[in-house]
Amino acid sequence: MPDCTLELKVIPNAPRNEVVGWLGTALKVKIHAPALEGRANDELLDFLAETLGLPRRSVTLVRGDKSRQKVVRIAGLDAAAVRAQLSR
Repeated sequence: MPDCTLELKVIPNAPRNEVVGWLGTALKVKIHAPALEGRANDELLDFLAETLGLPRRSVTLVRGDKSRQKVVRIAGLDAAAVRAQLSR
């Protein structure tokens, strides 16, 4: 099964969850939840899984638990498929 990692720049406390666009190799994502007690991380992973049409367990946080710069692992899709789906 293919998988890939994805670099993210995450902005918490946004009016709504949305993919903003690519900043070089990193994807900028706005998340509605505040950055308290991991709520923004949980909502980020839920949002990515839903957007990519994957089960929640397929998207995991690898690095950046308390940072705006994060790396997530996506199981079930390769990098080209992830980039294509998130660039719509």
